Amino acid sequence: MRRVPIAPRPDWRRRAEACGFQFHTIDGAPYWDESAYYAFTLEQIEQHLESPTIELHQMALALVDEVMASDALMEHLAIPEAFRDYVAQSWRRRDPHLYGRMDLAYDGHGPAKLYELNYDTPTSLYEAALFQWEWLENQRKRGALPAQTDQFNSLHEALVERFAELAMRLNPPLYFAAVGLSAEDQGTAAYLRDCATQAGLSAGAIALEDIGVASDGRFTDLDDIAIGSLFKLYPLEDLFSDPFGLELLRSNLQLLEPAWKLVLSNKGVLPLLWERHRGHPNLLEAYFDDGAPLRPGWVRKPLFSREGANVEMHLANGRFLHEAGPYSGTAIRQQLHLLPVFSGHYPLIGSWVIGDAASGIGIREDSSPITRDSARFVPHAIVDEVVGPITIEA
Repeated sequence: MRRVPIAPRPDWRRRAEACGFQFHTIDGAPYWDESAYYAFTLEQIEQHLESPTIELHQMALALVDEVMASDALMEHLAIPEAFRDYVAQSWRRRDPHLYGRMDLAYDGHGPAKLYELNYDTPTSLYEAALFQWEWLENQRKRGALPAQTDQFNSLHEALVERFAELAMRLNPPLYFAAVGLSAEDQGTAAYLRDCATQAGLSAGAIALEDIGVASDGRFTDLDDIAIGSLFKLYPLEDLFSDPFGLELLRSNLQLLEPAWKLVLSNKGVLPLLWERHRGHPNLLEAYFDDGAPLRPGWVRKPLFSREGANVEMHLANGRFLHEAGPYSGTAIRQQLHLLPVFSGHYPLIGSWVIGDAASGIGIREDSSPITRDSARFVPHAIVDEVVGPITIEA
């Protein structure tokens, strides 16, 4: 694994916008960064990323089964009491799910380490599935990359296939919703809607703010048409904490992602996985805040937090890093395992699961060991051979 500088295509912004990638620049700063790419060998992809992703996914699903049978575990994961039956019933029905992303630290030389699961509202999917592949194809065509260069990326095909599988399991009509003023969320929701359309589903689009509730409890669009199934790019924990969310308990609305995904978008799964698979090569030692002490060098994360917000990093040498944010409440502590650093760049690998299959990766890169909402997306490629040392800084 190495970071390879490459000249950005002079027309990449035009190409991005032609593909519908309108959020390639956020707040005036580039989000998509093709001034470099990360190169992997096929063995690194298959043995160190794809295989562990499949195994970790199955371990996570087995944990969901255990949590749904235990009110104590639901309490430990801060699942609101009013929604526990709702969440458990969603799992018992095996309400269908679409996707998830696990964040991995990997340096090319040892087992990838699971930082956390993002299985409810994972972002960076559009850029990983579509524009990253467009970059590869175009760079091969231009001769900037060898013709045999590949990518661990079957995401688009997997999404279309998954929607085709869901066609008979979703209540019509299906709508896709995201916050109206978020260009990134709207872009991701629009892309997934297009995947559903390619799979033969009829799907509408609506801003989350425009969804209403009829007197009989049905969720409706702006024309008072009842919504049967809703893909919502909005965190379940936020939905459940809103009075509006209580209407879910008396509605027949089918959510995508389903309510049981609240367990797998919760940092509390990390100490639970460690407790059940202590010493697993892809897991980091982790405990709830009131659990066993950790060796010097650890990270504190709230159960529900995103984009590095409210993460506290206590380095073994006494340094302390912290990202401000809106999250509070119960937290977990995880043994510190720093991201590798390439000339001041810290890459975090997002390994995607579509349905139950490992289907590709995307890499977000930051100038900080904590991956923040300002992190850039950098493409990757599979090459015949990777040589050269990696530099890891504390």
